[in-house]
Amino acid sequence: MSDVILDVKNLQTSFFTEKGEVRAVDGVSFSVEKGKTLCIVGESGCGKSVTSLSIMRLIASPPGKVVGGEILFHGQNVLELPVKEMRKIRGNEISMIFQEPMTSLNPVFTVGDQICEAIELHRNVSSQQSKERAIEMLRLVGIPAPEKRFYDYPHQLSGGMRQRVMIAMALSCDPQVLIADEPTTALDVTIQAQILDLLRDLQKRLGMAIILITHDLGVVAEMADEVVVMYAGKVVERSDVKTLFASPKHPYTKGLLASVPVLSQDPTGKLKKERLTTIPGLVPDLLRLPQGCRFQERCTYADEGCRVQEPDLREVSSDHFIRCVKTV
Repeated sequence: MSDVILDVKNLQTSFFTEKGEVRAVDGVSFSVEKGKTLCIVGESGCGKSVTSLSIMRLIASPPGKVVGGEILFHGQNVLELPVKEMRKIRGNEISMIFQEPMTSLNPVFTVGDQICEAIELHRNVSSQQSKERAIEMLRLVGIPAPEKRFYDYPHQLSGGMRQRVMIAMALSCDPQVLIADEPTTALDVTIQAQILDLLRDLQKRLGMAIILITHDLGVVAEMADEVVVMYAGKVVERSDVKTLFASPKHPYTKGLLASVPVLSQDPTGKLKKERLTTIPGLVPDLLRLPQGCRFQERCTYADEGCRVQEPDLREVSSDHFIRCVKTV
């Protein structure tokens, strides 16, 4: 039997504005297996977060709408479910950790009440049972004195603690899929490492699949089993993490990897300042996309063929796909 829990096929999400249709996600496909971590990586505005919100059916309408594709959860297309049925899945079987915990948590309710609300919404339990479960989850994510912290408001907690509360809330109903949207962006490196260790440990214990959205390639290297690289709403490369870092094929992926800061030492042992490599140019306007490849204006390998027809996602080796007419 296949271990695939979530299968996204040709997902298309648009925002309809006064200036026209913006195809924020344009034909994205991937799958995630039980106990595995899929990382979606790319620049800001490439469609990573819109993809995750589309899976959760949280796209604001208007102006946004999923206009095509399928999102199969255990073979069932969640896009076709009635709103009531989707609410039973959202936060229960598929949970999400949002990018900024301070704006995701309600400032006028204690963190304990907010975790209890998530539990009582999906589980037939008493108030006392939900409180016990909430304290158990706070303890599970490493919050000290959880019985006391249960009564704290979000502003009384540090950024790292608030992120742990968000994780506790997301995991309170034992989801099969956890979507984490930039869960460590606003945290310092030591807290970031703790959060990533926590997610990895909980994944092993609970056997859940994780979709991790990030622009940090260090996080990708540490967490991912498979990587999807997105650019201007499209998947431009997809492979397992070892292959991607050892042998990237798409020029955009190569540019991302080359832009990671590298520390080196001179013969005397002093750290050398290496100049960062950048990708020239800007991401194209999604309202006025160029004909052909979307990356052509920033690509050092582009030729006339790249300006004529948009390339398809093709397999260049076993389970390694790129959207490029060249194998570079």
